[in-house]
Amino acid sequence: MPCTGIRQKRVVIIDAHVHLYPAGTDLDPSGWAAQAGEHHWAVLCTRRRRDGRPVQTLPTIDELLAAMDAAGVARAVLLGWYWEKAATCTWQNRFYAACVRAHPDRLSAFATVHPGAGMKATLAEIEQARDEGLIGLGELSPHSQGYSMRDPVFTALLARAGELGWPVNLHVTDPAGPAYRGRVETPLADFVAVARAFPATTFILAHWGGLLPLVAGLAGPADLANVYYDTAASPLLYGADIWSRALPVLGAERVLFGSDFPLNLYPRQDEKPSLVRLVAEAREAGAGPAVFAANASRLLRL
Repeated sequence: MPCTGIRQKRVVIIDAHVHLYPAGTDLDPSGWAAQAGEHHWAVLCTRRRRDGRPVQTLPTIDELLAAMDAAGVARAVLLGWYWEKAATCTWQNRFYAACVRAHPDRLSAFATVHPGAGMKATLAEIEQARDEGLIGLGELSPHSQGYSMRDPVFTALLARAGELGWPVNLHVTDPAGPAYRGRVETPLADFVAVARAFPATTFILAHWGGLLPLVAGLAGPADLANVYYDTAASPLLYGADIWSRALPVLGAERVLFGSDFPLNLYPRQDEKPSLVRLVAEAREAGAGPAVFAANASRLLRL
């Protein structure tokens, strides 16, 4: 085949939904979680499959960077976990700040908080995280963390995020999705209500937003101009046809590529978590520059 002299431009990839934990949690995850009082994390993050393999591993920062390199991911956005204890939120925020300082060209990070710390402490933690270079809030899950989406501290931090221009990533469970140990229901109407209550705040609903815009009688993309969606854990929740089903409804300008690393998204093919297959799946489904990077770059001012 003759060479045309035209090279296909390589698409930049930003993974907008990655988790990482400080060294030491991998030595005895269940013991660490019991000591820290993080029982829900233990249920979700120490699960094993029927064959005994872990659902996810607890990689180091170097292992994350190696996985990014293997898949051609230029930057990852580290999301906090929806911890049950405010002290654990602070612990992870300081760790993420160190990660960003060490790899500013590869990593960005969101802060995580728990309203149980009280109004003054929670807002102070947001300000400290901002001063340390963090750029958003989440992944938060009031339903999992044990507080109401009408909690006054939670609503105050949503308002502050809007003032800072920080997106807020919220965990969403698809009401029709598969059952799994540790599953927590997150009524979709709650996200519609909070997005409407805080129009100046940008929300990123994780896991395709539980397909919220596809549910009749709730709200379509045009009704929620401040809401975006990430694709985290997509292969574990939906078939590869989710891209062709959801993208035309949501609009490519509203979707952010996200993996949920270090979940093993393809346990039948991969022994350990990888980003390679998800990148290939998204690319084959027609995800373009907007989904892969431009939307995240715009929202996060990268």
